[in-house]
Amino acid sequence: MPLYIQTQFHPIPSTSSACINSTNPKMATNTLEVKLSQMREHVKMLESSAEKYGDPTLERFLIEKSMDPNKAAKMFVAWVKWRDTFAPLGFIPESEVIDELNPKKVFLQGLSKSGHPVVILYASKHYPAKDNNQFKKFIVHMLDKAIASGIKGKEIGNEKVVVIMDMNQLAYKNVDTHGFISAFQILQAYYPGQLAKLYMLNMPWFFTSFWKIISRVLEKSTSEKIVMVTNDKGRKQLIEEVGKEVLPQEFGGNAKLVPLQDVQLPMST
Repeated sequence: MPLYIQTQFHPIPSTSSACINSTNPKMATNTLEVKLSQMREHVKMLESSAEKYGDPTLERFLIEKSMDPNKAAKMFVAWVKWRDTFAPLGFIPESEVIDELNPKKVFLQGLSKSGHPVVILYASKHYPAKDNNQFKKFIVHMLDKAIASGIKGKEIGNEKVVVIMDMNQLAYKNVDTHGFISAFQILQAYYPGQLAKLYMLNMPWFFTSFWKIISRVLEKSTSEKIVMVTNDKGRKQLIEEVGKEVLPQEFGGNAKLVPLQDVQLPMST
């Protein structure tokens, strides 16, 4: 067994009432409505529009920016502009990320007990990308598809994903510090509030020095959702929180692995 980092981060409440810090539900709701209204006005002042987006989407940006309507509006507008330029079709087609899909290193397993899509990444099947732009597109393709797989009916805007990263048999040739950092930067800048939890399994001792570098870019809201699975107790927690129905046998479940590219989603209307 490899040496593990004996560290565990604990998630914090992601509800707006927790961020507003009010014990009165009615007051919290009124405060949120005011903040959302102010944010929409700030978006207009930035010569953009939030008309196509519901409150749950805007609320994610407000929570990420500690309920500051001005900062949330700036982050939201930057996100809208990024989506328009980086994914002009509204999504990243598989044809643009074939090199990243071919190794079959990412699997989409269905929904966790909490109703979030579960993504499993096998780090030993990854190699530093020759085309960094394609790698970034792959991260967006993966996140978009995972989020979409959990939507029942109409998109709400506050969907989340659970990610499990297995680092068993990881070698130096698989280590991609720049890729790790790029992935976390995309997640934090353009998918605020959409990571439910990240479980990291079987981290080898030599990776700890790389993790120290990677973790410097992590924001508090991200760090608090990371769980280092280091022992049997952690694995039991993983099974209890995610569910045997979507976990493969090697993680204590009974599900078959489903490659990301084999998952077929219904066409949106």
